[in-house]
Amino acid sequence: MSNLRLKGHWNELKGKAKQQFAELTDDDLLYEEGKEDELIGRIQKKTGKARDQVVDWLNSL
Repeated sequence: MSNLRLKGHWNELKGKAKQQFAELTDDDLLYEEGKEDELIGRIQKKTGKARDQVVDWLNSL
């Protein structure tokens, strides 16, 4: 999971994510340290993207 860089910039990234995918809610984007897999799973469910695609997309924000 080291390839996912969220810590420290999550509020900014969350806003960008909601702009790109309006169906994502604050609950979907709830980030808790150590629970990155749950976050990725929620985003996968809403967007229909594969896990690697979600990780790459989050890293690109």
